[in-house]
Amino acid sequence: MRVRAAIFDLYETLITEFSDGKRIYRRQQDDPERLGLSQDEFKREWRTRQERRMNGSFPTFHAVIRDILEQRSLSYPHDHVEQLYRARVEEKRLPFESIRPDILEMLGLLKKRGIKLGLISNCTEEEIIHFSRSPLADCFDDVIFSYEVGMAKPQKEIYLMACQRLGVAPEASIFVGDGGSDELRGARDAGLRPYHAYWFNTYLESDFRKLHAPLELRDILGS
Repeated sequence: MRVRAAIFDLYETLITEFSDGKRIYRRQQDDPERLGLSQDEFKREWRTRQERRMNGSFPTFHAVIRDILEQRSLSYPHDHVEQLYRARVEEKRLPFESIRPDILEMLGLLKKRGIKLGLISNCTEEEIIHFSRSPLADCFDDVIFSYEVGMAKPQKEIYLMACQRLGVAPEASIFVGDGGSDELRGARDAGLRPYHAYWFNTYLESDFRKLHAPLELRDILGS
C-alpha cells in the first residue's frame, strides 16, 4: 500500500537536547535544595510521576511540584517554583532554535510528494511552548501532544488518533522515532510501519529498520 502519511516523534527525532553527548542547557544545581529536597530526591520524585506528567494527569509543571511537596509535607514556595518553571521553559526553548536543515528539507520534500505529516510527542505543557514559534510548526498537518489528549506512546490509541485526524489508514502510514517510550513497538502494534531515527540518539537499539540520516526517508518512500 502506498504511504499516505508520515508521523514523527519530536524530541531526539526532529530536535535534540544534546550536543557532544551533553545537555545543551543545565539548570542551577541547587534549585531542588531550595524546595527542601536533595538532587537525588527530586529526580526520584520527578521520575515516578513520568507517566502522569505525560498523560496530563498533572496538567502543569506547578501541579507536579505541588504534589511532590505535599507528599513530602513540605511548604510550597510560590516564587521559587515560578523561577523553576521559567528555567525549565528556557531549557526547552533551545532545541527549537537549532533545527537541522536536512530535517526541514526532508519534511518539505515529503509534503511536496503529497504525503500528510503528523507529529506525536510525549510531552508536558512547558516542554513545547516554543514549538509554535519554530520552523517545525508550519510543516505538519496535525500535531498531537500527549498531555492534551490524556494518553501517551506507546498506547495504541494515540497512533490511531493521529491516523484518524490525518484521514489515513494505519496501514498507509509510517512512524519515525528514536525509540524512546517503546514508541516503535507501539506504532507497529497500531498497524503503522515503524522506522528507527538513528541520527541523534544512537544509544537506543531496536529490531526496526534504522535511518542514519533524515533524507534516507525520502529515498525509501521514493523507491
